[in-house]
Amino acid sequence: MNLNAFWGILIPFLGTTVGAGCVFFMKKSMGDGIQRALTGFAAGVMVAASVWSLLIPAIDQSAALGKWSFVPAAVGFWIGVLFLLLLDHLIPHLHRNSEKAEGPHSRLQKTTMLVLAVTLHNIPEGMAVGVVYAGYLSGSAQITAAAALALSLGIAIQNFPEGAIISMPLRAEGMRKPKAFAGGVLSGIVEPIGAVLTILAAELVVPALPYLLSFAAGAMLYVVVEELIPEMSEGRHSDIGTVFFAVGFSVMMVLDVALG
Repeated sequence: MNLNAFWGILIPFLGTTVGAGCVFFMKKSMGDGIQRALTGFAAGVMVAASVWSLLIPAIDQSAALGKWSFVPAAVGFWIGVLFLLLLDHLIPHLHRNSEKAEGPHSRLQKTTMLVLAVTLHNIPEGMAVGVVYAGYLSGSAQITAAAALALSLGIAIQNFPEGAIISMPLRAEGMRKPKAFAGGVLSGIVEPIGAVLTILAAELVVPALPYLLSFAAGAMLYVVVEELIPEMSEGRHSDIGTVFFAVGFSVMMVLDVALG
């Protein structure tokens, strides 16, 4: 593994770590407006990354199929969606239980479910980074170092609010700052692990690259629609989340086009 790939894998995890570090500098609880803004921004980054960094490259790499070049992307996309749908049925679902959340115990249970949900949903993001860098390292998938870096930076930007969204509620429930910080950091550790495992399986990954890229896109878009959009839209001033969704989308779009 060369140095570009090493840092590319670590960058998203560093984004989570810096975000979790907000627990040391912010007040005990995060305001609803700030949380909606951060969630909307993360959702915008994920949507843009899914399109420019994952789905479009998946279609481009299937160009030999001619007018059927969309097939691997469509198949992989639906496998990703169904995979996350299965996860949501296997684990307690945050939004299905949030309406019942009353009292400290229920709030802590909701926070625990949020940590679990974010951790599980970070797996496809780690796979996405690993798949892109596996393609770059193989030298045969028409993926440049700059394009792979763009995805890493985009996911790191998206992970910053995720780290804060995990550590701040843990602190609000009475957990000490170092422990709350560790909880935020650990929610993102699955990303570099998933990326490394994907790269180690490069010989299997590269032939299936269009399917795997679109799988990650489907999984990420499922998270956006099922988890992030409801979070950013609830309560008053929901337009804050919408505006920051547009900001996140445009930032990731610019990154991908400028660096790709």
